[in-house]
Amino acid sequence: MIGSYVAVGDSFTEGVGDLGPDGAFVGWADRFAVLLADRRPEGDFNYTNLAVRGRLLDQIVETQLVRAKELSPDLVSFSAGGNDIIRPGTDPDEVAERFERAVADLTSAVGAVMVTTGFDTRGVPVLKHLRGKIATYNGHVRAIADRYGCPVLDLWSLKTIQDRRAWDGDRLHLSPEGHTRVALRAGQVLGLEVPADPDQPWPPLPPRGTFEVRRDNIHWAREYLVPWIGRRLRGESSGDHVAAKGALSPDDIKTRIESVA
Repeated sequence: MIGSYVAVGDSFTEGVGDLGPDGAFVGWADRFAVLLADRRPEGDFNYTNLAVRGRLLDQIVETQLVRAKELSPDLVSFSAGGNDIIRPGTDPDEVAERFERAVADLTSAVGAVMVTTGFDTRGVPVLKHLRGKIATYNGHVRAIADRYGCPVLDLWSLKTIQDRRAWDGDRLHLSPEGHTRVALRAGQVLGLEVPADPDQPWPPLPPRGTFEVRRDNIHWAREYLVPWIGRRLRGESSGDHVAAKGALSPDDIKTRIESVA
């Protein structure tokens, strides 16, 4: 019976791609918090989301993990390193060493720490070339989880989020349905009874012709890829002026989810 939960990480945990009615993101961690809160007496659950888009591993450790340890919750979800891995020249072995130091520190101060692997990017333009690098990092994450007794939210093995409907238009962040499936899998990882199966197949899609695929790729490159490359070249981050969501009420999250369902 988890009574408190803190989510730390980057855009994935902030919930980018899962837009709520008020213009703020919901995301898998908020949805997962609702699953946890439903198993507690009303009002007897505390949830804080400290994640901010664009954050690198060291930035998450220096700010979010410090705050998470102060809160000393029953559960922390720790998803970090993805933004480091996709940067040119980074070594997944070295990133994993820093990740392990953070896990060792965190597990000594909080209840349980759930870590996440990276997605399988074989169908993602640009990122598909980093698939081997991501797989290497994932192997380290699983080994670290074994050493410190951490449950693993394995995103690589969640095959249903490889469907394009699980992704936002930028092809880098999950759609609301994608975030929902991840939240359900997180519940399964902790042994909860979840209201739906995250592995449920998607309805069939009509085939797309070559022209449609090319048109979509051109639109994606113009609207998302070029600005993303521009930010990298300028040393900017999408989260430079973004504040963490902080403490959230599960009832408020549920209301926001229902309003866009």
